[in-house]
Amino acid sequence: MKISRSVLLLLLSGTCLAQSPKTADMPLGFEEYDPVSTLKVPEHKLTRAKFPFIDVHNHQFQMDKADLRPLVAQMDSLNMQVMINLSGRGWGNVDESTRFFKAAADNIQKTDPKRLILFSNINFEGIGEPGWTDRAVKLLAEDVKNGAKGLKIYKSLGFSVKDNTGKRVQVDDSRLDPIWAKCGELGIPVLIHTADPKSFWDPMDRYNERWLELKLHAGRKRDANNPVPWADLLKEQHNVFRKHPKTTFINAHMGWYPNDLNKLDSLMQVFPNTLVEIGAVIAELGRQPRASRKFFEKYQDRILFGKDSWVPSEYSTYFRVLETEDEYFPYHKKYHAFWRMYGIGLPDDILKKVYYKNALRIIPGIDKSQFPN
Repeated sequence: MKISRSVLLLLLSGTCLAQSPKTADMPLGFEEYDPVSTLKVPEHKLTRAKFPFIDVHNHQFQMDKADLRPLVAQMDSLNMQVMINLSGRGWGNVDESTRFFKAAADNIQKTDPKRLILFSNINFEGIGEPGWTDRAVKLLAEDVKNGAKGLKIYKSLGFSVKDNTGKRVQVDDSRLDPIWAKCGELGIPVLIHTADPKSFWDPMDRYNERWLELKLHAGRKRDANNPVPWADLLKEQHNVFRKHPKTTFINAHMGWYPNDLNKLDSLMQVFPNTLVEIGAVIAELGRQPRASRKFFEKYQDRILFGKDSWVPSEYSTYFRVLETEDEYFPYHKKYHAFWRMYGIGLPDDILKKVYYKNALRIIPGIDKSQFPN
């Protein structure tokens, strides 16, 4: 096929234009705009926590076979005394996840059992089949006997878990009641993640402050009823809290109400058997420092430190928000928070509770001698 000289010149000129750098006076896209603040204020860029802490929300998917000594060394650099791997059963079917749990537990015993802890998980494959609930409860009890200190429920429950008939399994499905009750009987907490930020369900338009995140991670966007409205998922979760007052629940990501602390306050009052952890929501707390500090003061006995994704360099943001009174500093991921943050400057007695005392109280079997009074 022949291309005319005029078309070829046009194509070449377009290529050159595409490769030409933008000049200073050309319009910027939202993703490109990243101004350097000219504000001159005290800065305390912390890389190590003031007190040894327990991270109640971590995921390590190679704990069955990895050399864990480098991991412990990274923990030391942060002053993380105890890491809880919520993915204690890894992935796969029941047999595969059982092999993972046993290998991970053995690896921990060989490396440092005081520093590394496993939570168990539920494999929902086959739910609805005769005997499924009894088997799940029995397996949970065996895991606790073999070292598990709690149960982690992923957000797939309520989202994508389906029973043997293909029907969505609600978070408050009655077939799960014996599992929650067993956790109360065994004295272990349930760390439960339900739903995601509400903005993921909202229209992706110029009013959505998660627009950039949704553009960069298209799979996080949900239609208003996918799989059900956001509020319905949380109602299902709250029904579980209500039905099982003798079981301790850790509501992951502050129950997705870190941006509405008045609502979270009301839920904490209604459900005294719940605590919250701050994983992946520190940017919400850092943009409302006065309200956050009041919330931490009121619920200082029911807030836990958690981070979620294992990126050691990102812990400094958490330390800075919790420990300092710094002003107008950036979050470590622009797409999560294009706004600036402020430190809430917690006093030592509250910091100690958030960093380790509250976790020591509700998670069995952690060696308390590793921590100051």
